Amino acid sequence: MSLSAIKIKTVSGPSFPGSLGQHGLSPLRRDRLRELQVNVGRLCNQACNHCHVDAGPKRTEIMGWDTMQKILDWAKNSGVTTVDITGGAPEINPYFRKLVDSFMTLGLQITSRCNLTVLLEPGQEDLASWYAQRKTRLVCSLPCYTQKNVDAQRGDGVFDKSIEALKRLNAVGYGRDETLILDLVYNPGGAFLPGAQEKLEADYKQRLKEDFGIIFSRLMTITNLPINRFGHFLERTGQYESYMQLLEDNFNPATVTGLMCRHLISVDWLGRVYDCDFNQMLDLPLGDRPHRYLWDIAAKALTGDTIAVDSHCFGCTAGAGSSCGGALAT
Repeated sequence: MSLSAIKIKTVSGPSFPGSLGQHGLSPLRRDRLRELQVNVGRLCNQACNHCHVDAGPKRTEIMGWDTMQKILDWAKNSGVTTVDITGGAPEINPYFRKLVDSFMTLGLQITSRCNLTVLLEPGQEDLASWYAQRKTRLVCSLPCYTQKNVDAQRGDGVFDKSIEALKRLNAVGYGRDETLILDLVYNPGGAFLPGAQEKLEADYKQRLKEDFGIIFSRLMTITNLPINRFGHFLERTGQYESYMQLLEDNFNPATVTGLMCRHLISVDWLGRVYDCDFNQMLDLPLGDRPHRYLWDIAAKALTGDTIAVDSHCFGCTAGAGSSCGGALAT
């Protein structure tokens, strides 16, 4: 089945706009823009089963410096305070470090979404200390604290490499110094919702400390969205309909005010804009209008704009909710 077919396929219940409407929340509109999320390419040293980006070692989409410079120029007067850099493995982009330093000169807070194993790649031996010198906030994927579950999702040997990477980050102060934030990300290993974020965090902290001496700042739970690799997995295993029904049945209106699409704008490797990273992967442009480039829009003009939504948005609003910052409701 094609990606577009997965995108539009729904269950028999109400559409996502319909569910919003039942609670007086439709249409979904933007708040003031506070955060810029930049996907610098889909090249990655891993090819995880759950990856909504469909990233991997053979991807060729890589943001060039010319595009980065235009984004930097736009950011100067945008009013955003935080930049979230993602990929792929963003560190593999040859201009990644230059981009981070350039954002820092603008006084912006930087978050990097790191897959951990990239720290062990050739040429990245100094990455942990480089991050620490810049006090970059790290958000690192570790879908479980056991080898079996992590390797099943992310590939053989990934767990051991991730543990080694975490030890390197702890050694330079991450998770120990309050100014060096090391957040981990949990996502389910199958077609089910994450458990309670607070309980999972306590379990992670206990097991990682006892088993490996590793400490971290906090855990974020993120629901698997039915797009790209995970969407195709659901189709292959005959679970797509039941998973969509699960997400819809657990729609939680209390999550809507905190959705990342309300205060964030997502930029792809070409500089085109989207309401969120998930919409980017489905090629659903900002506001469901024709494709636009970041430097062709004014940040202040986005406030109050309608956000493009579709059935996959049930993934961010099910249960405790899900966003790039973890759960949205208790």
